[in-house]
Amino acid sequence: MSSNCTVESSTVESTDGVNLRARVFKPTGEIKPKNNNLTIVLVHPYSVLGGCQGLLRGIATGLANKGYMAVTFDMRGVGRSTGRPSLTGFAEVKDVISVCKWVSEDLSVNNILLVGSSAGAPIAGSAVDQVEQVIGYVSIGYPFGLMASILFGRHHKAILGSPKSKLFIMGTRDGFTSVKQLKNKLSSALGRVETHLIEGASHFQMEGPAFDAQMVDLIVDFIESL
Repeated sequence: MSSNCTVESSTVESTDGVNLRARVFKPTGEIKPKNNNLTIVLVHPYSVLGGCQGLLRGIATGLANKGYMAVTFDMRGVGRSTGRPSLTGFAEVKDVISVCKWVSEDLSVNNILLVGSSAGAPIAGSAVDQVEQVIGYVSIGYPFGLMASILFGRHHKAILGSPKSKLFIMGTRDGFTSVKQLKNKLSSALGRVETHLIEGASHFQMEGPAFDAQMVDLIVDFIESL
């Protein structure tokens, strides 16, 4: 995805003293910022399996090209972030909350959209109602399936019980979660809930660069509907 944005690096301290490496993607050149009062914070896939903020660079760049400021970061124990990753992602919820508070205070942003990819989706979902400035949530491939729920099942309640607007994007060949499992889970969700199924796409395909532009369009459409 061609870039027409500036990227700035920063270090954010988590609530328990872990230092997190973050990148801020800002519109530049002839791109007019769409909403100076909204920033998208992107949460990367499972750290234990090699997830890192670099996987979200294409989406962050695409969002900046559309006029929206986006922030990616390496959760604890990833890249140049200190600390150690956890198996269940509960320590990482602190990282998401800390980055959101940093975005709000240091970047003077009142509204945040949280976007989580793969295991980043349950982690981001657990932070949604813990940050006042978060106005909505987008999941890309939330692992609701039985095996994944062994690790992430305790995160489900937080996002399903949140009154904030939610969009769940998933491939119909996800592998971790079936379409039926997704619909069953979301049937009990509070607030506005939308789903977008991508025919024939697998879980790891959705994390790849081939789908970045489509993810950007879906996220922007959701923002504009809020």
